[in-house]
Amino acid sequence: MTDIRPMVRTWWRHRVDYRVLIETLELHSAVGPLKVFLGFGGLVSLLITVTLALTHGGLTGPAGVTQDVVVAVLDVSWTLRWWFLPWPREAESLLLIALADLGTTANSVMVQDRLMGAFGIVLLVTMGGYAAIFHGPRVLAVHIGWSMLAVVIIATLMVTGTGGDAQHEGDLALAVGVVLANFMVAAVVLPAMHFVHWLLRVDSLSDPLTMLLNRRGLDSQLSRFFGSCDRGDVYAVMLDLDRFKSVNDTYGHSIGDQVLVRTADCLRLAAPAGAIIARTGGEEFVVAGCLRDETIDATAERLRGGIETMQDLPVRITVSVGAAACEAAQLHDHDIEKTTRHLLRSSDAAMYRAKRLGGNAVVIADQDQTMQTPSPTRTAVSPST
Repeated sequence: MTDIRPMVRTWWRHRVDYRVLIETLELHSAVGPLKVFLGFGGLVSLLITVTLALTHGGLTGPAGVTQDVVVAVLDVSWTLRWWFLPWPREAESLLLIALADLGTTANSVMVQDRLMGAFGIVLLVTMGGYAAIFHGPRVLAVHIGWSMLAVVIIATLMVTGTGGDAQHEGDLALAVGVVLANFMVAAVVLPAMHFVHWLLRVDSLSDPLTMLLNRRGLDSQLSRFFGSCDRGDVYAVMLDLDRFKSVNDTYGHSIGDQVLVRTADCLRLAAPAGAIIARTGGEEFVVAGCLRDETIDATAERLRGGIETMQDLPVRITVSVGAAACEAAQLHDHDIEKTTRHLLRSSDAAMYRAKRLGGNAVVIADQDQTMQTPSPTRTAVSPST
């Protein structure tokens, strides 16, 4: 049986890039419809709150009335917020989840009929779905923990007959059934749904041939990755296989695919530890990361030399390499996303200069100009013979 633990660990450590996810929704004009749907959720919750106030065994007494009013105000505020304000920032989104969880739990705990309260806890699955999509497995785990704690408290009150009607008092089997039903929905269905969602997202960000990141995957990770570099230099290396079209024309696309796969494997071995590697086009690759113990010149040259010395191919493969780097501290002094784009443009322009030199060459963009303009002017390594 295949060991799935590495995949599960990767899934658990995955952090949803909230900003990129919202930008993707905006790109597909999906933010507006989603806001409408989420706003309607507040109206449905308001109807549930009103129903509990009118139902026998629902919220009663001064505390119950106060609870009804508070939750009703939150429900209306939720709807107005989603319908008339921009999509929330990540911190506000987390706050909305917390408030929705608290309101739902308070309603469920305070109703007189404990079985009705247990059914109310199931409503937490709606916020669990939102947390899974927009905030990832760790936030989802906190939400599930809260949901299970709430249903265990209600089940305990049900068995003891404390604070509500006593019609289910002593019914331990019913209480266990309530806990298991909520466990199935919250702790089994939601993580499974998120795991599949994560796999589909990883697949959409990967190149199916080489299993490297694709262009979208690179864009989704690079700014955050550079933002975590606190010392040394950050770098981007652009690589384009020389005369790759002739490989396909002469040897066929199956050999061309083999060359691309072997190139990806070579880059994995030659790239510095922790680097991001992507295939961004037909025969174009990007390696990006944080420099620690070597220069950008040495890194770029090692990548070029590794591809040139690939064995067991019917043709010698070479690559044109353009590279750019800047100090991590300088990166944090500017807009990280904007600077990342400049770094990629600089390395891309340097790569095209390497092409004009005849290929199998390395050109390094001038570090002083990387933050300003993509002008590759510093160093070129002559093509190998």
